[in-house]
Amino acid sequence: MPKLIFASKNSGKVKEFRAFLAPKGVEVLSLLDFKDVPEINENGTTFEENSTIKAKTIMDAYDLPVVAEDAGLVVDALNGEPGIYSARYAGDHNDAANNEKLLNNLKDVPAEQRQAHFVAVIVALKPDGEKLVTQGSVEGRILDAPRGKDGFGYDPLFYYEPMQKTLAEMTVDEKNAISHRGKALDKFAEQFNTWWEA
Repeated sequence: MPKLIFASKNSGKVKEFRAFLAPKGVEVLSLLDFKDVPEINENGTTFEENSTIKAKTIMDAYDLPVVAEDAGLVVDALNGEPGIYSARYAGDHNDAANNEKLLNNLKDVPAEQRQAHFVAVIVALKPDGEKLVTQGSVEGRILDAPRGKDGFGYDPLFYYEPMQKTLAEMTVDEKNAISHRGKALDKFAEQFNTWWEA
């Protein structure tokens, strides 16, 4: 069975990705399947640059096709922060601290000026140089207190108007249907065969 590496250690994302590619007869490995994974220096200035750096670093190390993803929250009133620094906004991958910093930075911003959107960019690379890039986004606004127990990251603060819920109040299916990652994955699914067989 042909192999592909999903450049992530997030077991939730890996599980979603495996389920998605299983019908296509592709074995999905993740960074959890390898020892001595090379350090990835995400020093790009955009989500696409960081996804590409991730994919290329892993592809060069293992000489296999790689899919990488970068995603984040973009808040208009904060000039696009936290953006590419979403996961480490208040330090290193601490959701509670990140949310607290976001609320603190927005404390003087009225509700009607708290527009934000999530962005996800997926980059797929093959050792022969074939590249596929897809992206998705979802619009919402930032509440002044968290709501909901599901999801991760900024989900409890991100309010999605059409459903009158935060992402953390949605079921997995509801969230996947409207989320930035869901939209990027849908586009990736549509274009996967062309990229894979090129």
